[in-house]
Amino acid sequence: MNADTHKISAVPTNIITGFLGVGKTSAILHLLREKPANERWAVLVNEFGEIGVDGSLFEGQHNEKQGVFVREVPGGCMCCAAGVPMRIALNQLLMRAKPDRLLIEPTGLGHPKEVLQVLSAEYYRNVLNLQKILTLVDARKLSDERYTEHQTFNQQIAIADIVIGNKLDLYQCTDNSKLETYVKQRGSAEAQVIFTQNGEIASSYLLGKTAATAKSHHHHDSVEQIPLLSEATIPECGYIKAINKGEGFHSIGWRFSPHKIFNRKSLFSWMSGLIVERAKGVFITSEGIYGYNVTLDTITEIKLDNCLESRIEIIGCNEDSVREDDLLQCVEN
Repeated sequence: MNADTHKISAVPTNIITGFLGVGKTSAILHLLREKPANERWAVLVNEFGEIGVDGSLFEGQHNEKQGVFVREVPGGCMCCAAGVPMRIALNQLLMRAKPDRLLIEPTGLGHPKEVLQVLSAEYYRNVLNLQKILTLVDARKLSDERYTEHQTFNQQIAIADIVIGNKLDLYQCTDNSKLETYVKQRGSAEAQVIFTQNGEIASSYLLGKTAATAKSHHHHDSVEQIPLLSEATIPECGYIKAINKGEGFHSIGWRFSPHKIFNRKSLFSWMSGLIVERAKGVFITSEGIYGYNVTLDTITEIKLDNCLESRIEIIGCNEDSVREDDLLQCVEN
C-alpha cells in the first residue's frame, strides 16, 4: 500500500453477503439511496461469473458525482490466490473514492470468512473499521438441501451479526420461525434476525462493531492471474461468451458491442422464460438502457441512466439451460 493510501483511516466497512438471488444488490441499492448527500460511499462487488454485471447496475443508478464509487471483481471468489484480486481492487477503490463508508458484496458462492480474513489483516488494520456483517437469506430455501447442506450458505449465516430474512412478502406462515431456529443452530449467539422485503434495510443496521472473528480453515489453491473477460476487447462478431463453474453451479455470460441494439419487448420475453438460479443483465435497447434481475420467482426491469455496453450473467445448475441463439434473436442490429 502506498503512502497516499495510509492517509485513509478507519473507514467504516460492512460485508453484505447472502446466497444466489437473495437480493443483495437490491439491498445495497436501497442503502445507497439512504446515503447522506455529503458522504462518499464505495462499493466493492464480487461476482461468480466472468463477465460482471453488478457494477453496471450500480453505476447505471448512482455515479461518482453523487458520491458513489464502484469497483467490480468478477470471475469467482475474490479472496482466491491469497486475496490478491481483492486487495488490488480494494486499494484502487479506496484511493479513488476516499470514502466515508465501504460496502463489500462477495459473490453468493464466495467465502465470507476468507473475505473477512483479508480485511482483518495487518495490511488494513488502520485503514478499515470493520462494522456489522449483514447476511440476507430467503427463508423459503431452508427446506432445500442444496442450500442447507452447502458450506457457503451456512458460512454466510455463521459469520453474520444480523441475518435478514428478505422476500418476506413471499413467505408462508412458518418460514419466519424456521429461519430464527436455523440461526440459533448455525449462527452466532449474538446474531440478530430481522425480516424485510425488496431489500429494504435501514442504514442504522450498518452501525456498530462486528462480533465476527477472522479465523479460517478454508484454503484456496494458488491460481495464475489471467486476463479478465470483463475487460477483453470484443471481437468483430460483436460479442464475447464466458463460462465458469464451481461450488456446484455453472455460470454463462455474454458481453456485447455497444453497437448491438436489443429489442426491449423480445428481451423481456426471453428473460421471463429463464428458469435459473439467478440472471442479471444491462442492455442497450431501442427504447433506452435497462437493467434486469431474474430469480426463480421474480423478474425486475429498471430504467438506467447509462451503460457502456450490454452484458448478461446467468447462474444455474447446468450450462445447457440457456440457448445462445435465442438471446441473439433479441438483437435488432
